Amino acid sequence: MYKWTVVALLWLVCFFNYADRQAIYSVFPLLKTEMGLSDVQLGVVGASFMWVYAAAAPLAGIAGDRWARKTIVVGGLIFWSLITVATALSTQYSHLVVCRALEGLGEAFYFPASMSLLSDYHAPATRSRAMSIHQSSVYAGTIAGGTVAGVMGQALGWRSSFYLFGTLGAALGLVLIVFLREPARERIDEPMLETSSGVAGILKTPMVLILMAVFVGANFVAAIVLTWMPSFLSRKFGMSLGAAGFSSTAYLQIASILGVMTGGVLADRLAQRQRGGRMMAQAIGLLAGVPFIFVTGWTLSVPILIVAMTGFGYFKGLYDANIWASLHDVVPVRRRATAVGLMNAVGWIGGGFAPVAIAIAAQHYGMSAAISASSIIYLVVGLLLVFGTARFMRPSHA
Repeated sequence: MYKWTVVALLWLVCFFNYADRQAIYSVFPLLKTEMGLSDVQLGVVGASFMWVYAAAAPLAGIAGDRWARKTIVVGGLIFWSLITVATALSTQYSHLVVCRALEGLGEAFYFPASMSLLSDYHAPATRSRAMSIHQSSVYAGTIAGGTVAGVMGQALGWRSSFYLFGTLGAALGLVLIVFLREPARERIDEPMLETSSGVAGILKTPMVLILMAVFVGANFVAAIVLTWMPSFLSRKFGMSLGAAGFSSTAYLQIASILGVMTGGVLADRLAQRQRGGRMMAQAIGLLAGVPFIFVTGWTLSVPILIVAMTGFGYFKGLYDANIWASLHDVVPVRRRATAVGLMNAVGWIGGGFAPVAIAIAAQHYGMSAAISASSIIYLVVGLLLVFGTARFMRPSHA
């Protein structure tokens, strides 16, 4: 059926979305040497993407509810792919910061439009599964971006992978002009909670605010791992750029693929039994991931590190599978893209501070301790999600 073809097409777009953003982290050591950058300056390079991404997200959400989502998805893909190519032309620190900021601007428009589009193709009975399959592209793209950039950077220079990913992404955009179709927006599956219109109406729903707060914490931890894990493994365990790029992404992200598939099936089943079923699946992922995050930063053993990263990745996937499906359970159909844009903005504002905050913390306490300490954030937001589900997703709040 075409609704599953749409999942496949958007899977490819999201693959490049994450490959393009992840590639730069694997070549941080090369940038550090070539441009003489400090860890804090490298942190700003990572953060510039996140801050602009966050700032643009509300506008992207409103656009997704007002204009053709196909146009937004395809236009965004071609724009950020060209910026990826432009990144390879950078010769100064300021060039990197500007290119990463523009990359964030382009990529911000993808998720609100694509998740709204998927929700119109998939009713609640298959929504978590469709979104979890789509979410697996996040992990595949992260692995590809980290590994390919590390290997190609060491062999051909740090710019090579940016030329590759940018060119392929732009070509995909041209293909989607033909094959991606815009669905009708009308559906009968209106959420059961707050239905007042506009941004104010969305923010009056308590469960939306809790989901956003949880997303901030989860994104903060994810940004630490995505930004600093390649450099951390290179420094602490003496890995080459290729090995660090692979190890920092593959174990965690492959496990996340398994976790996201589990989370999609589990959430669809729990959602049929209770209104907060998707949120409870997410809470399990957050709380179970706490010890694995701690061990990832603390261990001196590579085998234990691999086990810890694998465990963290699996339970991260359990949470990730329902980020948008849970949100769509508590917002009106016609405000879905706006809600995703708002949540993306709030989440990435929080995540945007992580690369710099951890660089500063590492100067005082070491990178190992800083990574381990981030497990506390997972614990807090996991408990917050349990509280919110129990308090606001009971039948009395229908």
